[in-house]
Amino acid sequence: MAFGILYDFLMGQSIEAYKYFGAHFEKRNNQNGVIFRVYAPMAKNVSVIGDFNDWNPMVHPMNKCDEAGAYEVFVPDVKNYASYKFHICGADGVYRDKQDPFGFFSDLRPMTCSRVFDINNFAWHDDDFLKNRNRNFDRPVSIYEMHLGSWLGALSDRNYSYEEICDKLIPYLLEHGYTHVELMPVTQYPFDGSWGYQVTGFYAVDSRYGNPFQLMSFVDRLHQAGIGVILDYVVVHFATDSYSLEKFDGSNLFEYEGANEYSQWGSKLFDLGKDPVRSFLMSGANYFLDYFHFDGIRFDAVSNLIFWGGDKSRGVNDGAIEFMKRLTGKLHIAHNQCMLIAEDSSDYQGVTKNLDNGGLGFDYKWDLGWMNDTLQYYAKDPIYRGYHHHQITFSMAYFYSENFMLPLSHDEVVHGKGTIINKIHGDYENKFAQLRNLYTYQFSHPGKKLNFMGNELASFDEWDEKKSLPWVLKTFPKHDSISRLVRDLNLIYRHERAMYIEEYNPIHFQWLMADNASQSIFAFQRSYQDDKVRETLVFIFNMTPNFYEHYDIGVSEVGEYEEIFNSDKDVYGGYNQYNGLPLKTHEGLCFNQPYKITIKLASFGAMIFKTTKKLK
Repeated sequence: MAFGILYDFLMGQSIEAYKYFGAHFEKRNNQNGVIFRVYAPMAKNVSVIGDFNDWNPMVHPMNKCDEAGAYEVFVPDVKNYASYKFHICGADGVYRDKQDPFGFFSDLRPMTCSRVFDINNFAWHDDDFLKNRNRNFDRPVSIYEMHLGSWLGALSDRNYSYEEICDKLIPYLLEHGYTHVELMPVTQYPFDGSWGYQVTGFYAVDSRYGNPFQLMSFVDRLHQAGIGVILDYVVVHFATDSYSLEKFDGSNLFEYEGANEYSQWGSKLFDLGKDPVRSFLMSGANYFLDYFHFDGIRFDAVSNLIFWGGDKSRGVNDGAIEFMKRLTGKLHIAHNQCMLIAEDSSDYQGVTKNLDNGGLGFDYKWDLGWMNDTLQYYAKDPIYRGYHHHQITFSMAYFYSENFMLPLSHDEVVHGKGTIINKIHGDYENKFAQLRNLYTYQFSHPGKKLNFMGNELASFDEWDEKKSLPWVLKTFPKHDSISRLVRDLNLIYRHERAMYIEEYNPIHFQWLMADNASQSIFAFQRSYQDDKVRETLVFIFNMTPNFYEHYDIGVSEVGEYEEIFNSDKDVYGGYNQYNGLPLKTHEGLCFNQPYKITIKLASFGAMIFKTTKKLK
């Protein structure tokens, strides 16, 4: 089996290279020890050094076990957590001490060694969850994106561990109704300020918060609570630290050469035209799905894979396109129940189409166009919003071209961009009213949902990875009411089938009021139907401070409409301008609809009405 994996690795077809390369416990000739393997085809010689041989490169030289460039050596009596590196004489004659590219664990920064870890035999308790999970096309997905180190902040001398975070995170997620949590990268990285996006160890669990078993425990406990876990994984580039992948064997083994060697972030770009590099990254993603039971992977900066440097004018990167197709195809075969999510800002077509139809095979794509248009619209003075009416309606013109996810992510609350509430036009009161409107709009719009941690606190201070979230805001009613609003939106989203079943089918969406630019009022409906019932939800958004005691909204179906949500209720910090009792339709053409309901429409109000028709 080992040489089969090696062959597949060299051909760019392996998703299990971690079972061959790295450090693995074995028993040979009645001796317990560790077999070390590394791929360094251009090296002149390689040895393993560690605390088990006093870091002496003469003690354990590695044997070249394959002409393609794989080296190995068995070292008896090596213990769990032993520190080690590979001592490599490169093609250029320079000696380098390198971390294990396939190492499962490593020292906490500023230390740089890999550490032996027996990755097998963790006791899982999530069978029931795994049996019932799928890719969620017809299920609600509301993701809480989080940075582990700053959710609670650090203790005086260390970070909270994976388990300690779990103790507080699980009840919080359950209380607020999220279906999934997405972890910003927890593969090993040296610089805290990179947030995990400049990686040195693509298989090594971030030692800031514990060891691999502790991360497994984190996932296991969330699964037992019914919460899915998504991993943010980097496949575009890697950190340039000398002990990592750069010039690994004295050649550009992992990185491009020439003009494409460096990314715009100063890191090295993976050469995705090389088959071993493809196997390395595909295997890394599979490793976390396989050993850690993650329910999905969000792939960072996919537009930089599609186009050279993320720049459409430079053309499509054909090698990276082939890599992505292999990645999604193989992972879906191995883990058909797991979600593959592309963070892609490009207009490349078919990112979420299946491979048979010429697509890239991802399940979901972040709708960064929706995010940009929406935030730009809410930043405008309501007086001028009528001139930018299309920024709200445009998203539905292309929505059905991909399986979109609506993100209000960490990227929107850093680097001087302001927090979500800070981006919104107006004074203090109007900002809160419009934030309630915005979150209602996000949950009402078709597409899966993602919010960065702290969005629910309505903080005016940008996220800082060095600090805890400002939990003190929960003691202020105005801020706590936003948490209540997000909780209730999550509950409605999870309860109302019209909000998630077949949401990528245009037959279930209809604009009721798309062209009322003069008043900046929008209305649309979404529907669900089975053999017994038809359920229709009507969503209405007032994007101005104008208040209407009586306002006619055209609807397509006769009956009673119950107001199931209103952002102006006092429990959300509003003024209780809501409708109360169910509203009956009146006949009469209204905005090209055959019926109408007359509603009370609050200043910056957002509301959801429901009507139900029994079919049998």
